[in-house]
Amino acid sequence: MVEDQKFNKQDFTENRLPHGDYEYCTFSNCNFSNAFLNGIRFLECEFIDCNFSSTNISHSTFQDVTFQGCKMLGLHFESCDTFGFSVQFNNCNLEHSSFYQMDLKSTRFLDTNLSHVDFTEANLGGVVFNNCDLKHTAFSQSNLEGADFRTAINYNLNPENNKMKGAKFSLDGVVGLLTKYKIDVK
Repeated sequence: MVEDQKFNKQDFTENRLPHGDYEYCTFSNCNFSNAFLNGIRFLECEFIDCNFSSTNISHSTFQDVTFQGCKMLGLHFESCDTFGFSVQFNNCNLEHSSFYQMDLKSTRFLDTNLSHVDFTEANLGGVVFNNCDLKHTAFSQSNLEGADFRTAINYNLNPENNKMKGAKFSLDGVVGLLTKYKIDVK
């Protein structure tokens, strides 16, 4: 077990992060692009300005993990260990990532690019999308009850295809709920 370690400017694309449990660790400016993190457990860790693009996170554990300013293109979070999965994203780029059938209840996405992300059949109850770009993001058979979209942009949701009781939207954003009907709102 590795505890309270700080990893700075390390390249894990060639020298793989050793398999194990990482608790209370901070990773800053590290490169995990195309790396294998499969089976590694991260507990109460923080990742700052790291590159995770196309990283294999299969069977990895993320419990109480914060991602700040990270590039995370094309990640398949549904392949992670879902037990205790708890994450927060702040100022990250998650384009083309997938949370298919994930339980993300009360997760916070802050100032994050979520373009082309798949939230199909995900539990997003109480999730906050604060200043997030949701262009071409898939919401289908998703639980959006109590989710906060008030400052999100570019979303396109079908209210008939998702649970949306108590979801919050700004008046400007309501257009994203009507796209299916091909209504021209000015």
